[in-house]
Amino acid sequence: MIIERPDGGASPLLDPDEIAQSGLGPQMGMVSRALWASPVRKALLVLSSALFLVIVATAYGQIRLNGWNQPFYDALSRRDAPQFLEQLGIFGIIAGTLLALNVAQKWLGEMLKLKLREGLVHDLVQNWLLPGRAFRLANAGPIGVNPDQRMHEDTRHLTELSADLGVGLLQASILLVTFVNVLWALSSDFVFHLGGRNFIVPGYMVWAAIVYSGSASLLSYWVGRNLIDRNAERYEREADLRFSLVRVNEHIDAIALSGGEADEARRIELDFAAVLGAMRRLVSGLTNLTWITSGYGWFTLVAPILVAAPLYFAGNLTFGGLMMAAGAFIQVQSSLRWFVDNFSTIADWRATLLRVASFRRAVLNTDVLHDIESRIAFDDGPPGKFIIDNLEIASPAGCTMLKETHVELHAGERILIVGEPGTGKTLLFRALAGLWPWGAGRITRPKGEETLYLPRVPYIPPGTLREVLAYPSGVARFDDRAYEAVLDRLGLARFTPLLDATQRWDRELNDDEQQSLAVARALLHAPPWLLIDEALDAVDEGTRDRIIDVLRNALPQTGIIHIGRNAVHDGLFGKTVHLVMDPDARRLTDHAIRGVPVPH
Repeated sequence: MIIERPDGGASPLLDPDEIAQSGLGPQMGMVSRALWASPVRKALLVLSSALFLVIVATAYGQIRLNGWNQPFYDALSRRDAPQFLEQLGIFGIIAGTLLALNVAQKWLGEMLKLKLREGLVHDLVQNWLLPGRAFRLANAGPIGVNPDQRMHEDTRHLTELSADLGVGLLQASILLVTFVNVLWALSSDFVFHLGGRNFIVPGYMVWAAIVYSGSASLLSYWVGRNLIDRNAERYEREADLRFSLVRVNEHIDAIALSGGEADEARRIELDFAAVLGAMRRLVSGLTNLTWITSGYGWFTLVAPILVAAPLYFAGNLTFGGLMMAAGAFIQVQSSLRWFVDNFSTIADWRATLLRVASFRRAVLNTDVLHDIESRIAFDDGPPGKFIIDNLEIASPAGCTMLKETHVELHAGERILIVGEPGTGKTLLFRALAGLWPWGAGRITRPKGEETLYLPRVPYIPPGTLREVLAYPSGVARFDDRAYEAVLDRLGLARFTPLLDATQRWDRELNDDEQQSLAVARALLHAPPWLLIDEALDAVDEGTRDRIIDVLRNALPQTGIIHIGRNAVHDGLFGKTVHLVMDPDARRLTDHAIRGVPVPH
């Protein structure tokens, strides 16, 4: 599938399957760009630099501690008590310094996780909630499902794993470089005696560590490579279960009234069974991987001694030197085995990176329209004029259109757009608001003039009643008397004492009160333009009379477009426009837009 880029070029539209195959580099680049553009970039650089210095200092301390092994164990073998006590004192200094460095590394690592999450979530939320973008993403197919899971749980998991793995890899790399030199020096002149001949193997213990760790890494990758897909599947199933639980909780009143608890429980059990199935497959993969990681882990207890034993028995090492060589071997092979020891965590990280990177890519690309034959043109026009020309709105259910090919609305005028059930009134509302671009024709909106939208189901945001009325503006924009006046005008005066109370107002108010509150918000803002989706058709007679009175007398300068049924509204509207279905029944084809729900 090809889509147009904002710059006018063309590029392939990546679906989740394509994104999954885009590789580690593009996925890391997607997340890295988010962090680089975030306000916490400087903090991340400072924390990363400090961590690097602490890890280097820790590596130096580890070298000193490894060098301490030889005099300490030699003192033990000689039964030299004074030297033994002196070495204990040196150990205390080294260990105390390493303890302080470990504490500093822990604090810096946790702060790095915090700042990584802050930067990533800030970027995702800011891009997701650009005007109209979240709506379009929700209609973009599977990638738009459960954005809360990706921005909350997936980002937390990704940043924590990234910090832990990054610090671990850096530490392993520095220790590898430092202890390879030590181990090479200890085994630089090793000679094998075989069949009367001598074979010199420079750095024998280094090569042994590489072979030992390399074999473990290859086996781990071969056995555990499917863990990435299994982790990704588990997170997807967990998100589905979480969504089902939240959905039931949000609609529990309707479910209880319908007696639908058993059916909802069945649906949740199906989602939970999918989670358990994904977890079983993950458990199977982790179990197989444990045979490799734990097997090498146990053998590591004796492997350093076995590798260094030929040097010791050949007389090239003292007992203290043997312990020093064993310690250096453990450090080198532990660094080389970092991939083995962390393979399951790396698989988990890769799965989470895939979810976050693919979501961010979808967020950034969601404004790019699909390549179809025609799209609605949205233009900025002169102030005081709203124009609709030859409007046709495409959807999978058919083509909705205005019978009148040219509709022009001036400031302060009121138009009623009527349509029979099934003609796509909400679809028209979305198109006029700029949320639905698929179709043909032109919508010219007055440049620089605010339009306030009243959907069929009002949105009541969380917060105090004062914040609900001022939404999306700040409460300081209006004075106290203005809040009280709009509540009184819409018959909601009894809520005036609760203006600063924080409640679930979407549950405290009935449907008519919520619609009245939405109109009260419009009255408070007094916008130049007001677009309403069936608000007058969904309320009782008393509420409708109050709303009509407000629209006629309290908002005389506001241009109003009301989309609804053909009903008498006391002469409020000066013009009536008709919404009809295309008689040719043209539809939006499947290749034009994927995952678009059929609007009401």
